[in-house]
Amino acid sequence: MALRAAADVKADFERRMGRPATVVARAPGRVNIIGEHTDYNEGFVFPMALEQCTWVAAAPRTDGQVRVVAAELNDEQQWPRGGWSKQGFPGWTNYVAGVETLVGALRPGAPGADVLIASDVPVGSGLSSSAALEVSTALAFAALGGVTLEGQPLADLARRAEHEYAHVPCGIMDQYVSVLARRAHAFLLDCRSRTWEHVPLQLGDAVVLVVNSGVRHALASGEYAVRQKQCQAAVAYFRQRNPAVRALRDVTSADVEAHRRQLESLVAARARHVTTEDERTRAAAAALRKGDLETLGRLLYASHESLRRDYEVSCPELDLLVDIVRGVPGAYGARMTGGGFGGCIVAIVKQTAVPAVTEAVRARYDAAGHGPSYAIVTQPGPGAALEFRA
Repeated sequence: MALRAAADVKADFERRMGRPATVVARAPGRVNIIGEHTDYNEGFVFPMALEQCTWVAAAPRTDGQVRVVAAELNDEQQWPRGGWSKQGFPGWTNYVAGVETLVGALRPGAPGADVLIASDVPVGSGLSSSAALEVSTALAFAALGGVTLEGQPLADLARRAEHEYAHVPCGIMDQYVSVLARRAHAFLLDCRSRTWEHVPLQLGDAVVLVVNSGVRHALASGEYAVRQKQCQAAVAYFRQRNPAVRALRDVTSADVEAHRRQLESLVAARARHVTTEDERTRAAAAALRKGDLETLGRLLYASHESLRRDYEVSCPELDLLVDIVRGVPGAYGARMTGGGFGGCIVAIVKQTAVPAVTEAVRARYDAAGHGPSYAIVTQPGPGAALEFRA
């Protein structure tokens, strides 16, 4: 699938709105190489931005109205600036209106807008389409309102919109990588200190392959919040023994193993995943710095097994896709990526093995009635940017 460019989005805006756009912004989706469900436990994550982006073109209106066209959804909604109400509007507007309200608070009296949203990031696939939408929308509204919004403040505002308007208690990873990523680098983020390292993606003859299961997930359905509460229960247990513990970041996998009989079984399993995943994430970054793809691949498989068994956020379709990749010569490793319950797997495979992987998926996965799946070869793209301003 060809990726959009700013000129494409500008032309589409003018065709739909009957006038030219004055700003065009883009923000990438992301694929998390490793480090799943560690961000809200103040641990480490290791994503990379995708080449696939969400684009937002906009122009000011003088009547105070916000008119938004979502191209991929073939939907259009309108509300007064700062006057959106959750009742009566489809779910996708939660993200747009949340950002519009928060950016508007930075400059009261900012104009209304005509807005076009066009995206290359698959929705519901675990590739952070929501963060890409929030960040690109925030950049566009800020530019229209004459507000300077970039870097961590931009990421924090986008995350706040997801918390307060979409009611998804996400960690900081998605918005931070969408804003701060660097081309050709993965992004090692310490979710406690909010510091990061851009790690060159040294893959040699290998590539990052993302396979979409075709199974839609919905983090707001409640399971995400349930996992958070279970992690908090583990923290409360360990804090009684050590007041310095404030998150599972402060607990080791050895601590969990030593106390697993005293913990409720599900709480112990959730804590085991988070603590071992934190260890795997740092080990994966170290392996990538050395170009050690064998070790990186083993860590990916171990991560998937932990997400499947201990955190219970995988599903049969994702498990099958990982198993298919495991059976193809030239595949280093694979795991589910994203919040879980559907979406995508990420795999590191030799470039020469990509046709064999996609054929194996077609033969074993699609032919069994799953999906439909599709695979994309991607590389680390840059972070969000305002691509055009009249």
